[in-house]
Amino acid sequence: MTDFDKRYAKLLGEYSLYLKPGELVYLRTTVLAHDLVREFSKVCIDRGARLVTDIEYEDQENYLVQNGSDDLLQFVPSHRLELMRTCDAYLVIRAPFEVVPVTSDRAEAERIRQQALAPIQEIYFERLGNGSLKRSLCQYPTAEAARLAAMSITEYQNFVAHACAIDQEEPMDSWKALSRRQSVWIDYLSKVKRMEYRHTDWSISFAVEGRTWINSDGKSNMPSGEVFTSPIEDSVEGSIYFNYPTGIFGGRVGGIRLEVVKGEIIAWTAEEGQSFLDRAMTTEGGRRFGEVAIGTNDNIQRATRNILFDEKIGGTIHMAVGQSYYQCGGKNKSAIHWDLITEMKNGGSIFADGELIYRDGKFLI
Repeated sequence: MTDFDKRYAKLLGEYSLYLKPGELVYLRTTVLAHDLVREFSKVCIDRGARLVTDIEYEDQENYLVQNGSDDLLQFVPSHRLELMRTCDAYLVIRAPFEVVPVTSDRAEAERIRQQALAPIQEIYFERLGNGSLKRSLCQYPTAEAARLAAMSITEYQNFVAHACAIDQEEPMDSWKALSRRQSVWIDYLSKVKRMEYRHTDWSISFAVEGRTWINSDGKSNMPSGEVFTSPIEDSVEGSIYFNYPTGIFGGRVGGIRLEVVKGEIIAWTAEEGQSFLDRAMTTEGGRRFGEVAIGTNDNIQRATRNILFDEKIGGTIHMAVGQSYYQCGGKNKSAIHWDLITEMKNGGSIFADGELIYRDGKFLI
């Protein structure tokens, strides 16, 4: 038991999910997050909330996809659907074991598994859209997460603590201050009709009129620090280069360049992991954008091959291909929601209805 786990659990239960007596909390993680789950369960009890846990063991999903029959791939326990329908708060604690890419000969098995899990995702996004579900996605320091970030486990725990402001005397005060700062930008962006992300060798624009901007201030993800919305689906035009490495389907992808016409990605290349990018682009709904966003967390200043952190890096923007956020007014549906991130501190700018509002990683409004 560590002070880290206690402070993390308190932040998640009291701030991110702001739990109330009688609420039902659905928690999903792996056995590696045992210490945090134990401390979080105490927070739930102290706040009068009911907790149900769904804890995976090592290699559970990967072994199923690599070796399972179609019947097994299609099986989803009914309690998972029921919990997603009925829980008041949903907490996912990422605590990864070694990430093993699915072999190419099992691509069809992976597609079957995605389809089987799709109803859970649909309920999840619908409930986010209608405001009936509180959720938080967070990260627990594990050896695999530290390895991917090129850090020791101690360095990585300190990194997570700083990104989440757990190392601050009053973490919740830090998040409230960020929320107030971002609310100014949200108020401005909510009146904008069209935006453009621009850099030295690419430019991409999109319409946002009528869409809702979200102040991501630690109540949906922990860590957080971004403002985002879903663009009007057929309005996206231009090209963009994403220089931050990322991952999907268990594989690493880097140096992604996309060409977009009338909202559809018509050409795509990757300097690394082209086959994984191809699989994303051939996923239904994967060639349209579900999110546009600006990262604002200045406590995160290095890439860790973890989208949860990398998309929040202060001075970056990201665009997600695939599933839209219904609460933003988005309409695209897909089995994937894949955030692609690029640096803006080295010559990037953002224009809103033709006005320069952001330059070299900083808002000017």
